[in-house]
Amino acid sequence: MGERLRLLFCDHLNLARGKYLPASKIGDGASRFCQSTFAVTYDKDLIPSPGSMMLDGLPDMEARYVASEIRDGWEPETKIVVSDLYGADGNPLAMCGRGALKRAVADWGRMGLTPKVGLELEAYAFRRDDTGRLVPYDTPGAYVYSTGRLADPDGFMDAIWFSAEEMGFSLEVMTSEYDSPQFEFTLTYDDAVRAVDDAFLFRLMAREIALDHGIVLTFMPKPILEKGGNGLHVNFSFTDKAGNNALANGETGGPHNLNDLARGCIAGLMKHHASMAALVAPTVNSYRRLQPATLSGYWCNWGGDHRGVTTRISSEGGKKARIEHRMGDGSANPYTHVAAVLQAARLGVANGYELPPMETGDCFESQDASEGVPENLGAALDALEADAALADAVGRGLCDNLVFMKRDEIGKTAELEGEALRDFYIHYL
Repeated sequence: MGERLRLLFCDHLNLARGKYLPASKIGDGASRFCQSTFAVTYDKDLIPSPGSMMLDGLPDMEARYVASEIRDGWEPETKIVVSDLYGADGNPLAMCGRGALKRAVADWGRMGLTPKVGLELEAYAFRRDDTGRLVPYDTPGAYVYSTGRLADPDGFMDAIWFSAEEMGFSLEVMTSEYDSPQFEFTLTYDDAVRAVDDAFLFRLMAREIALDHGIVLTFMPKPILEKGGNGLHVNFSFTDKAGNNALANGETGGPHNLNDLARGCIAGLMKHHASMAALVAPTVNSYRRLQPATLSGYWCNWGGDHRGVTTRISSEGGKKARIEHRMGDGSANPYTHVAAVLQAARLGVANGYELPPMETGDCFESQDASEGVPENLGAALDALEADAALADAVGRGLCDNLVFMKRDEIGKTAELEGEALRDFYIHYL
């Protein structure tokens, strides 16, 4: 069997769209897709969203890729690559999340800093019962941090681990979470675009390999209402021109030893807390997860080694100094998600925002914070539209398209709850 290339891009719904191309296309190249892909909803309606050109003939856009980013895939005889999107005019497509992340990296680059990112992903496993109904994967002996057959009787997680190794993914951690059957995957730190490419491809690979074992693996934020949610935590830092960690204030970490860069980043994340929500938690189901006393990133607060805060400061210093943002989830386009975190942090530094006091409450029974995330996706979209600074930084065209598409989604899910809402999303997320 001959070799082929699987060309992918990540769309506004966090779907991995693409094509298979022949071996002759392995190298620098491009392929064309309908730009009105950005007008398609989860339930496959086509609506006239800004930038999609649905009412202008549904023209082509171009997915461009470079040979140096082609890698081995997990399918036989298949290479894989992530592309950047360009419009018919030859300019970067406004709705492309990968393009938004590259702009964020460039904005930090003009400040002499290179963003480094590490992502933590959470997922639940389901399978179908004899009636065809989706039910949680049976892990009767599982508990938080359990490993082996107690957590994964059928061994599908082993298959994911070994495929990840073969592909060259650097997995930092894979374990079971507090609730069952929930799992966590942590990918190693890297330059921002490479780190998000890895997360995007790893998520797709994990879902496809799980399906080979009869498992529906979902990263949607709240697939089981009575259990904990799935987050996607963004850890980030910066290297300066000398290769040093610019967030470090010596070898001692923690919230009481912050330099000016760290303080500015945290202040930016606090200032744009409400408006970021629509970008990093962009589904109706996201707001089932984002609730008080759930360790989910609900509160507009920050602190040290404290899982109740949204912005958590590592106790490690020196090379390992970093900031963790805990609001987002796996329903977001990960490129847009990380771009939003980096841009909110940059705005804090560039505009000299004042850093509010650190959280001192336990965030279960008490907290200093008085502001949480918006109560639902509609309110989150309102907050994003009202925050011109963040929308412009991330990309006005991307945000306008997202707001339009998500308002349609709100209408379609208004009467859905429980398994009906879960099933609206689960096969895509």
